Amino acid sequence: MAERLVIVSDMWGTKRGQWITSYLGYLQQHFDIVFYDCQELANINLVVENQESLHHEFVHGGIETAVAHLLKRETIPSHYLAFSTGGTIVYKAGLQGLSVKSLHAISPTRVRFEKMKPNFPFKLVFGANDQYRPEKEWGDNLDISVTEASGFGHELYSDEKIIKQVCLELLDKVIKKQFQD
Repeated sequence: MAERLVIVSDMWGTKRGQWITSYLGYLQQHFDIVFYDCQELANINLVVENQESLHHEFVHGGIETAVAHLLKRETIPSHYLAFSTGGTIVYKAGLQGLSVKSLHAISPTRVRFEKMKPNFPFKLVFGANDQYRPEKEWGDNLDISVTEASGFGHELYSDEKIIKQVCLELLDKVIKKQFQD
């Protein structure tokens, strides 16, 4: 039986998420995949959608709404792969009791405001050129290791090189676990 992988998009959801199909191409034959569009989880439906208005909606209630919806919908222990705002949503939901086997979060910059470390395995990956990545002090204070990808900015998760690397790491975990059982 395949491991369950829940994928949570960035703030753009499927509207600008063509890159998500690359992740699915690598992972769908090895995982039972569930996908969530961040905007749908947060009940965001804007007439004019630009980065500022979307960011405002998520910061002013959308993230909390999405966390609440994820906690209601997801009751099966699962692995999570989440991007940007989606990573922050899963991180926060995990702190509130979401059953997370592991989290691989790419560019979840708003975790820098969190004061607690989750008690499940997780990996945080940021572009070294992302001006909103957490400061080293944040990671040191919470005893959290952060991986930085040199030469990349915030949307590194849409780059084919990073997509392949992340997928290979996830597949490696699953293959190793299958051979250990």
